[in-house]
Amino acid sequence: MKKIILFLLTTLALFGAESILEQVDKKLSPSSADSYKKLINIEPDGSKKEFLLYQIKKGKDKIVSLFLQPDSEKGRSTLRLDENMWLYLPDVGKPIRITSMQSVVGGVFNNSDIMQLDFSAEYDIKSQTDEGATIVLDLKAKNETVAYDKLLMEVDKKTVTPTKISCYTSTGMLIKTLYYKEMKDFGGGIVRPAVIETDSPLYKGYKSIMVYGKITAREFADEMFTIENIGKVQEFRK
Repeated sequence: MKKIILFLLTTLALFGAESILEQVDKKLSPSSADSYKKLINIEPDGSKKEFLLYQIKKGKDKIVSLFLQPDSEKGRSTLRLDENMWLYLPDVGKPIRITSMQSVVGGVFNNSDIMQLDFSAEYDIKSQTDEGATIVLDLKAKNETVAYDKLLMEVDKKTVTPTKISCYTSTGMLIKTLYYKEMKDFGGGIVRPAVIETDSPLYKGYKSIMVYGKITAREFADEMFTIENIGKVQEFRK
């Protein structure tokens, strides 16, 4: 009987944890939205390089981005469909396959960080730990194509948003840590951290920052998220 009760309690806890992860996804972004965000790469000598991106997301697994600044990157676009990614360079005129662990902007953020899918689309919950004001979720990648094999996500109970995410390989090596900061009301019921900072033991002295300037819930047609239209993202902007 004790085993049955323990099983039921464990099952209920896991269902609750899954619900929390889905709530985190909903807090971070509407199911369909566009956004503007700045990426800042800081090198050990203090020098910086900045990028401005326009980004469209639909559902759990469709994202397309357009580089607006600097002028040297203007017009480049990237498309992510599930774990498949492409880069479009205006000078080349055709999409090129890229991987989640590469970075189209250099710095500590990789492509999967910049074009983050819903966490519940990529990860299953192994366990959750209640630590007072924070819930720690132990997340396991659903398959080997996901950028990080394991995440430890610290979720603020009050806002149901992440405060810190530690990213690990399958061997348990820490790749990087993401820090979610500065809660902001973007309007339309969207309240989430506006800043994500990251550092990595693999890139000592380097730091990258992502700053969200605007997030708006909008509906988009599926045709916008195709390889054929990867070079037409500018036409989707309002």
